[in-house]
Amino acid sequence: MAEELGEKTELPTSKRRRDARARGQVAKSHDFSSAIDLVGTYILLLILGGSMVAGLAAIVRHLLDPSISGVGMNMAEIDLGVRFAAKRVVMVVGPFILLVFVVVLLGQFTQVGLLFTLEPIRPKLDRLSPIAGIGRLFSLRNVVKTGTGLVKLMILGAIAAMIVRKRMPEIVALPRLDTVAAFAAMGQIIADLCIWMLAVMFIIGIADFIYQRWQQTRDLKMTKQEIKEELRSMEGDLETKGRRLRMARQMALQRLRQTVPTADVIVTNPTHFSVALQYDPDKMAAPKVVAKGADFMAFRIREIASANRIPIIERPPLARALYANVDVGKTISTEYFEAVAEILAYVYRLEGKQPVAA
Repeated sequence: MAEELGEKTELPTSKRRRDARARGQVAKSHDFSSAIDLVGTYILLLILGGSMVAGLAAIVRHLLDPSISGVGMNMAEIDLGVRFAAKRVVMVVGPFILLVFVVVLLGQFTQVGLLFTLEPIRPKLDRLSPIAGIGRLFSLRNVVKTGTGLVKLMILGAIAAMIVRKRMPEIVALPRLDTVAAFAAMGQIIADLCIWMLAVMFIIGIADFIYQRWQQTRDLKMTKQEIKEELRSMEGDLETKGRRLRMARQMALQRLRQTVPTADVIVTNPTHFSVALQYDPDKMAAPKVVAKGADFMAFRIREIASANRIPIIERPPLARALYANVDVGKTISTEYFEAVAEILAYVYRLEGKQPVAA
């Protein structure tokens, strides 16, 4: 019944998933990305925060030094001081910003992997329709998204309220402390609050990422008919490729039937390679490769040679070298002259011919 109604009951195929990924349709949780970004930034602050504060404090002290910043400073000195301060700030804060950027990239990479596509930002006319936009605004998915956002906000608010309530005695006691102790106590309270909030956000992010993967699989589900059409299309592609390969093989065999009978000798591996050599001392300066082949084509060369009573000589090293280094229609190089000359001399003796010196 579901098949007749065209319901999407089948899990998406690997091809459908690849096509969706190429369009930029991947499972991605903004909550998980935000959690990774915030956790990474918090850890970087713990590691680099002290050195950054010390560096910025040194810059401020330098700018406020009476021997440097006086009332009688001219514009050139002020400009020099500003340039120095800007350069020092970049040197102090720059590494932290760069590492935060790396954390953001890692947050995206953990979910999506390596993917570059412009498909999501390509203009689409259907997005310009006000009716379609209102429909998307009040769709079930957006309603659920808004509801889950409110639930997450309530959870984070409840956690923050619990932490503040637990640390309320310390908060009340802050006015009675000196400045350094008050700042230290505030730092402890804020750190405790951040740790709990980040932990909750990380858990929510993982749950949302799992949900997004499930949602994507659900969106990509296929009907039985779609799977049949995809398989038919793939089989058609395979059949086309197979037909092309068969045609290429037939053309190659046709060429072998024409060129192998013109050869004087076949040098073989003996099973993997076959090279057909031709030599006419009146027309050629050196023997020429008229055909060569590996495996099945090598067998066909030997078969045609046998049918035409062309000598077949087993010389594995020479056959491999000629197959790898000499193209069809080209004469052999000087390094193979001696070996080929010995083979041709042997063939001439078998046939009762007199070899002609090159």
